[in-house]
This record gives sequence, C-alpha cells and structure tokens, in this order.
Amino acid sequence: MKATNSRKTWRPLFETPDARSAVQRCDHPGCAEDGEYRAPRSRDRLNEYYWFCLSHVREYNSAWNYYAGMGADEIEAELRQDSTWQRPTWPLGMQGNKRKFTFTVHDPFDVYEGAVHEEARAKPRTPEEDALKVLELKPPVSAQSLKARYKELVKRHHPDANNGDKGAEERFKRINQAYNTLKNSLSA
Repeated sequence: MKATNSRKTWRPLFETPDARSAVQRCDHPGCAEDGEYRAPRSRDRLNEYYWFCLSHVREYNSAWNYYAGMGADEIEAELRQDSTWQRPTWPLGMQGNKRKFTFTVHDPFDVYEGAVHEEARAKPRTPEEDALKVLELKPPVSAQSLKARYKELVKRHHPDANNGDKGAEERFKRINQAYNTLKNSLSA
C-alpha cells in the first residue's frame, strides 16, 4: 500500500484556486520569498492587497492601524456606523421622518369597531363635566352665571309648573344634583 499525504493546503472560501495563477514574490522591498499572504493596502482600499511572505505579513499586521490619521470624533463616528453595519437608522418608534407606529389589530369583520369599544377608549368625564352638560353651560363658569342658569331651569322644569309630569320631575332632580356639584366645586 502506498502512504498518502493527508496534509491539505488551506485556501479561503472566497478565493478560487486559480485566483493567483502565477506565483508572486513578496511585496516587501528586498525579499525574494513567495508572497502567499495578502494584506490590505489602506483603509480606503480594503479590496486591494499587498502579497507578503509569512514573516513580512506578521510584521505588517502588527504595525497595521485602521484608525491611523483619524481624529477622536472621526473614530467615534466610524464606530457608531459600524454598530449598525453602515446602514441608516432612526429613533425607535419612528419610520424615518414619518409619524409614530400605530399598533392596531387587523379586524376584517369589525368586531372591535362597535360603540362599546370606542367608549372604552374615550376618557371618562368628570362629575363637573357631566353637571355642565346637564345645565347646558360651557366653562369657565362663575357663581353668578351658575345661579342664573339654575333659576331659569328650575322655573321651566319644576313639577308644579308641568302639572306633575314624571319626565319633568326627573329632569328637575338632575338639575338640582348638577347645581350642587358645580356649587361645591366652585367653593372648594
């Protein structure tokens, strides 16, 4: 049986076997060895290479400084761009300069679009707001305007003035309650 050599030569995956058909000499001045190892020429030309022998590529790599010639602000900007793979970004929740995201439920059958759902999202009114609505007043309200509106509505909706009408009596009770609520909130 023949003994076979089990050692394989290493080649990078991105480099085809005939990428360098001719053997090139080391690019270091005065070196006569084969240039088997590549090194980038500069920060601006990362796809152009020097070809060095093993000892000279080690020397080149130990002296290589990607950020040479850059100021602190330039280095910081470069690092920030590198953290997002050189892609544009915007603040969380924004789409460029557009409005913020709206998180809604896809509702093709309008299950959630009913009046109950809308009321649940609406801010509940305060007792003072309810009282203003009953007395048909708009803020701001003074004590004198409140008293004048109360007297006007009491005369109109008093049960004696409406021959004992139950609807007028209920309206009269709501007017009294609304008046007391607003009077107490004005004095507080």
